[in-house]
Amino acid sequence: MKDMKFKTNIKCGGCVASVKPKLDSIPEIREWKVDLGSPDRILTVEGENLDAGKITEALSSAGYQGVKID
Repeated sequence: MKDMKFKTNIKCGGCVASVKPKLDSIPEIREWKVDLGSPDRILTVEGENLDAGKITEALSSAGYQGVKID
């Protein structure tokens, strides 16, 4: 399994609820979470054959930004 991390502008539980259907609709994602305690609001995505572009597009379609970090 592979994981990717993204710095996001997701700020609260309501924001997480907004992106949930978008991220849950990507079949390659097995699990994801947003660290709301981090000032960078890090989104960690786990799964197989993950596509960073698809993930950032899903965030964008929900009105949020995500920048992949190493």
